[in-house]
Amino acid sequence: MIQIYNVFKSYQKDSAALEGISVKIPKGDFVYITGPSGAGKSTLLKLLYGAEKPNRGQILVNGQNITRMRSARIPILRRCLGIVFQDFKLLTRRTVFENVSFPLEIQGRKRYEISKKVYQALKTVGLEHKLNRRPLELSGGEQQRVAIARALVVEPLVLIADEPTGNLDPQVTLEIMELFKGANARGSTVLIATHDREMIRRFPRRVISLDGGRLVGDRTPETFSVPRG
Repeated sequence: MIQIYNVFKSYQKDSAALEGISVKIPKGDFVYITGPSGAGKSTLLKLLYGAEKPNRGQILVNGQNITRMRSARIPILRRCLGIVFQDFKLLTRRTVFENVSFPLEIQGRKRYEISKKVYQALKTVGLEHKLNRRPLELSGGEQQRVAIARALVVEPLVLIADEPTGNLDPQVTLEIMELFKGANARGSTVLIATHDREMIRRFPRRVISLDGGRLVGDRTPETFSVPRG
């Protein structure tokens, strides 16, 4: 599903954001990308959905080499991706329904199909009763769920989330993680960038660790013990 070969990315001449990263993520996997601030987590995610290009190396997503992809084709690639941004990126002047319907409108889906899919996505995240509200009328946790509904509505092959539980209380974090687990159970490959060690402990999955732009660890629950709470 995702193949990363010897990827380098730098923004300044003497500083590498990513240095020689090589990783394979099979279809249906659930992976945490973790590490301290500045480790390269967000940069790696941006490379995967085409917001940035590496200086060197190759990245394949669903068989497509996105490092050689023309900029005009990136939006087509993103049709099979669901992206949950760290700052939500909700359209504040649009309703919850309109925010979630936006990616389907871009795909040119028919109106009745959009209505059905959006309602189901909002029901999945428990916000079908707030479809006419605007983002600024919602709590932080509700805004996060809207962002997740927008990512889920396209039934993504790959679901990418950047710090999806940052600044959320423990109960909301549990609810958010259940949504990601559900998406994974329905077939989406899930990648979550996080520094939340408690979340990783409570929901053990494969963990790819970065530090200073380098890959420093790649482990599964079978290869390390998880403390019991």
